Amino acid sequence: MIKKERPSWDRYFMDIANVVSTRSNCSRRQVAAVIVKDQRIISTGYNGTPRGVKNCNEGGCPRCADHDTPSGHNLSECLCSHAEENSITQAAYHGIAVKDATLYTTYSPCLMCAKMIINAGIKEVVYDKHYSIDDISTALLKEAGVIIRTVDGEAEV
Repeated sequence: MIKKERPSWDRYFMDIANVVSTRSNCSRRQVAAVIVKDQRIISTGYNGTPRGVKNCNEGGCPRCADHDTPSGHNLSECLCSHAEENSITQAAYHGIAVKDATLYTTYSPCLMCAKMIINAGIKEVVYDKHYSIDDISTALLKEAGVIIRTVDGEAEV
């Protein structure tokens, strides 16, 4: 009998985040976040328009509708909530505390999400891919004492 190697907790939760990202209705990028406490998922979120608003893939977001907008541009036109934001607000909506939790996200957080992570009391962020406009957010997370590292365990310097 061949013994199957189990994934690490980090890989397990990141794989779940990657599946959650498939629910995103954003036509530009699918991102997800999973909040974990004591090795238990307490909330998930993916990027997309707020509740009750037409989805991106249905023309609900003007930035998503303009497929020629380069990454990082015209962000003020975007109506989407970010995955990290949605995972934190979903927990709040259902009365679940996220203090001292770990947030797994498919992309490293932007500045707005970094501020939400800090203020929510999340102690650690584990990400899969580096988002190109997040250098300030990484520095802010570090300054606030939030551990930030890749899913492969590499700490941000």
